[in-house]
Amino acid sequence: PYTRGVERSRYAHTIVREACDVFHQGYKEVTLLGQNVDSYLWKSDDGTEEVNFAQLLRMVAEVSPELRVRFSTSNPQDISDEVIETMAAYENICRHIHLPVQSGSDRMLEKMRRRYTRAWYLDRVAKIRSVMPDCGLTTDVIAGFCSETEEDHRDTLSLFDEVCFDTAFMFYYSERPGTIAARHYPDDVDIETKTRRLNEIIALQNRKSLESYKKDIGKTFKVLVEGPSKKNPEELCGRASNNKMCVFPDTVHKAGDYVTVKVKDCTSATLLCELSES
Repeated sequence: PYTRGVERSRYAHTIVREACDVFHQGYKEVTLLGQNVDSYLWKSDDGTEEVNFAQLLRMVAEVSPELRVRFSTSNPQDISDEVIETMAAYENICRHIHLPVQSGSDRMLEKMRRRYTRAWYLDRVAKIRSVMPDCGLTTDVIAGFCSETEEDHRDTLSLFDEVCFDTAFMFYYSERPGTIAARHYPDDVDIETKTRRLNEIIALQNRKSLESYKKDIGKTFKVLVEGPSKKNPEELCGRASNNKMCVFPDTVHKAGDYVTVKVKDCTSATLLCELSES
């Protein structure tokens, strides 16, 4: 965010109009996208009206129960109880939150200027799962940030072990011009150490992803069809509300259709399903 300039919240009613327009054109899903969607706050020029992100979510969800609503990305320090409870109140607001953690170490989080602690992050995860036990949770993480120690790295591994994310975007640190880190912190973790730590995070997350996906075996999900499976033209694929990709035999339905599927098996990245009558 420090390289992108001051945040600006778009006029809420134009966002709702856009959602209406694309729904009437046949689209079935919209994503509310921002550098930090939770800090969205639109105010009218005369100060008589304001809309926060939870209210915007509600407004877009009420366009139609047939329009799915997703959003990205949330910052842990800003995601509110009101947002979480709004998600739970509307079936068409997808049960998935991408919540970047970046590190499990308080020392690293402070150095990254993340404005939350490990305990705060875990509290938000606990709140999400208490209100929406079926909510998908994904994250971002950086291995080998400036001055990261083995203890800091172990803190990240232990957080991943505790939270059990569905999936994660995992990288090792590399300098980005214009950032505070590039200007003020030496890139002092060698590439071999960064790579080894990243590989340890990836190995742990792969195990956790498989655990997460296995828990869905036997469940039924409403899936929005995206199109043919990449590996088999006799199969279709689409995402469940929790953002997990489902693949299932089907040559009848098409992109944009909603179908109900039952999970029969899984990999660490895909739910293998069959069409369900329920």
